[in-house]
Amino acid sequence: MDDKLNILVVDDDLRMRELIRDTLAEVELTPQLYGDSREALRLLESEPIDLVITDLKMPHIDGIGLLERAKQLNPEILVILITGYGTIASAIEAMQKNAYDYIQKPFEPDDFLLVVRRAIDHIRLLRENRRLKEQVAGLGFDELVGNSKGMKDLQAMIARIAPLDTTVLLQGETGTGKELVARLIHRGSKRLRAAFLPVNCGAIAETLLESELFGYEAGAFTGADRKKSGMFEAVAGGTLFLDEINATSPQFQVKLLRVLQEGEIMRVGATSPTRVDVRIIAAANASLEKEAEVGRFRRDLLYRLNVITVDIPPLRKRQSDIPLLAHHFCNKYSRRYQKQIRSIANEVLERLLHYSWPGNVRELENVLERAVIMADSNSISTVHMPNTAAESLPPEFLCEGLISLAEMEKVMIERTLQSLNGHKGRTAEILGISPTSLWRKMKKYRLQ
Repeated sequence: MDDKLNILVVDDDLRMRELIRDTLAEVELTPQLYGDSREALRLLESEPIDLVITDLKMPHIDGIGLLERAKQLNPEILVILITGYGTIASAIEAMQKNAYDYIQKPFEPDDFLLVVRRAIDHIRLLRENRRLKEQVAGLGFDELVGNSKGMKDLQAMIARIAPLDTTVLLQGETGTGKELVARLIHRGSKRLRAAFLPVNCGAIAETLLESELFGYEAGAFTGADRKKSGMFEAVAGGTLFLDEINATSPQFQVKLLRVLQEGEIMRVGATSPTRVDVRIIAAANASLEKEAEVGRFRRDLLYRLNVITVDIPPLRKRQSDIPLLAHHFCNKYSRRYQKQIRSIANEVLERLLHYSWPGNVRELENVLERAVIMADSNSISTVHMPNTAAESLPPEFLCEGLISLAEMEKVMIERTLQSLNGHKGRTAEILGISPTSLWRKMKKYRLQ
């Protein structure tokens, strides 16, 4: 049992105190013993105590009085009362005053220890819950917006697994926030002060992925004029987040499996391995189990990756969070673009709630960012929603007024440029087009 527990035993009978002491010693518990309830109360007022075991009938302050005072000092403290003479009425009164349990004298040591073990399990549960709450508060979950059960479960899971330093597999649709979850896990780990490096495996050409991650030796291939360390070595002691792991080839998967099994990498062109100390968090936007069934993902790698699997719910399964997220993004981009937007129209929120959000939180954020940019008042209304609604929102979101698509496109580009003080790169990014396409459209519409 946990020898860090602070246990107080109060009984005016010396033999009973010694019996309880010896019984608890059998399970490696060492209590503090008091024969005077007044002295015991002074201890309660000066030191943190987890469990009080007290006789019911005592001079000065009886067990009920000690129970009441202990609960006033610390509502989470557990009190077990020992009662004699078959005083069931007193035991019932004690339970009504939130005693954890009671036991009658004379008692068998095994029966006594059974009650104590249950109390200790309860204390451990309280401690764990308190620890998780403290971790949740310290991990910066302000970024993980939502009060739905799915989000609370996710927050609790992150707080629980972050310190474990084991491989984690994140599963969720595109746009659910897998990188944010990975960052929070890193932030709550012992690797906090080391680097966190996200890598989108699906965005790096297969021919480059191995050399980028593992590095290469001089002369390994044409153009490799000197040795280069890869991302695994660059993030030594930290966390490497491998997103879209399902997009990798079976050949690459074999090499990643070696890293997980042996803790070492082989640079391209090297003849000996290099040890690495990196925590891996992987993410997939498709079921790896299904990918393994059809032969696109190695099952042995899957087993290595999913030591702990975290499923991130899609936005459509936590619709109650949509208003919170909408206001969060509205405030975020109002500050960024120096707008004074104070509200979102109920009609907008209603429509947001009735959309399925295939792009999840990322899509919602993009819609709100563009709405803030387009807003010319202190409230977001349907007229401020993007005219590219056909791609992301129901037809009702289209800007009001019967104008041509070309005219709507011109207005969108012009107002976005104005809101961003003419920054063409950021305008192209917001509108979802390339800088070259933006330049051509500006030329077409004669926009400066």
